[in-house]
Amino acid sequence: MSTFVLLTKLSTSSLGTPRNREQMGRKWLTEVKKKCPDVKWVSHYALLGPFDFLDIYEAPDEHTAAKVSMITMAKGAVKAETWSALQYKDFLDVVKKL
Repeated sequence: MSTFVLLTKLSTSSLGTPRNREQMGRKWLTEVKKKCPDVKWVSHYALLGPFDFLDIYEAPDEHTAAKVSMITMAKGAVKAETWSALQYKDFLDVVKKL
């Protein structure tokens, strides 16, 4: 499994009432779990900055990661960036082989 980072910026209208945010987030997660059952969630953070949320997850391939991003866009995000990530020890293994 590969590790991915998803940064999400929601539209003002999709933020809605702050009290409803948990319910909206659960709907999004239910949809992702249904359509991408192989995804394993590692962490979820709310951010103070240009993005609203940061998710770290593992997926079998980039096609699955793309689905997560597209579902996120369909559920009210105006921007979603997905990055692949390496564990630092794995990065060091790659560097040693250069």
